[in-house]
Amino acid sequence: GIDSIKEMGTLARQYGTNFLVISGSRTLRKSVVLDSICEKLTENKVKYYIHEIAAREPQLEDVDTVVQLALEHQCDGIISIGGGSAIDIGKAVSGLVTNGGRIIDYLEGVGTGKTIQKDTLPFIAVPTTAGTGSEVTKNAVICSSKEGFKKSIRSEKLIPDVALIDPRLSVSLPPKQTAYSGLDALTQLIEGYVTKKANPITDALAVYGLKKASRSLERAYKDGEDIKAREDMALASLMSGLVLANAGLGAVHGIAASLGANCGIGHGLACAVLLPSVIEYNSKKLPDKYAHIGCLIAGAYTMKEQQAVQYLLNWLNDLYITLNIPRRLSDLGVTKEKIEVIAQGSKGSSMSGNPVDMTEEDVKAILNELL
Repeated sequence: GIDSIKEMGTLARQYGTNFLVISGSRTLRKSVVLDSICEKLTENKVKYYIHEIAAREPQLEDVDTVVQLALEHQCDGIISIGGGSAIDIGKAVSGLVTNGGRIIDYLEGVGTGKTIQKDTLPFIAVPTTAGTGSEVTKNAVICSSKEGFKKSIRSEKLIPDVALIDPRLSVSLPPKQTAYSGLDALTQLIEGYVTKKANPITDALAVYGLKKASRSLERAYKDGEDIKAREDMALASLMSGLVLANAGLGAVHGIAASLGANCGIGHGLACAVLLPSVIEYNSKKLPDKYAHIGCLIAGAYTMKEQQAVQYLLNWLNDLYITLNIPRRLSDLGVTKEKIEVIAQGSKGSSMSGNPVDMTEEDVKAILNELL
């Protein structure tokens, strides 16, 4: 809720007295947000150490470095303030401090199979963007640009103890980041609604989030101080996290992970570029749920399936024009020579939830069409 950040001190004091604060943005240090949080911690006799992370998707070395800082300062809790990267690093650090080892040991598909067995350090997640929903999920996504992968450490124990969501914290987010993070949330809501693992409860959450995002993303982009739009997007992001945690995702996220790892494309932007093409591919075989989304956004429930799917695609096209979203992968530095490695890296857990089975050749075809 608005101004809920004022509760930080009393909330933190319930979990510890010595916190490592992971700050995900230099603008936070310049703004009064970080100062006010620290003031609340001090008022409640909570010691803290601030560590500012690099503005990039979290790398292996980022996590291992912060783990050592938490151990050196003998921290008994972690607070992450920032976007998905800051929160994912905080999750991973909270687990590794108590369980030992390096982050690579725990990553699915590339690690040694080590798992989180012991209770983690108390962890408070404070998102300053409205996009990933990472504050309510059990996995942290970590990259290796050197080795070209983007994988998860996953455990129920990694779910944050507190998700403190204050829409005011996103007011200073620039328009471009508002668009990219918002489109990540929108993609997660759409993919979570159509995934093979969807159920009536996740469907209800997805519909709620889609109503919020479809009416407020453009408004938040045009006027960052529109607090109602910011509140809607914070709720949409939260719903998207709850949906993906319980229903999974699909091909957009499967391919986007590989684009991020192999081409350095930001996650929200990668999702945005891929989303219309994946909708077109999936809806040819399973149009019904995409049609439901089209009707929801149009506010008209008498359209035929293909008409409603086309409405959704047209709406996305108009939204992308307004938000200045690139439409071609070549505009983002992707070349034809990279298609093979991107497709090979698109086989993560998200792909298993795609409503339509997709082969590596199908992925290549989508990527080639987007060049």
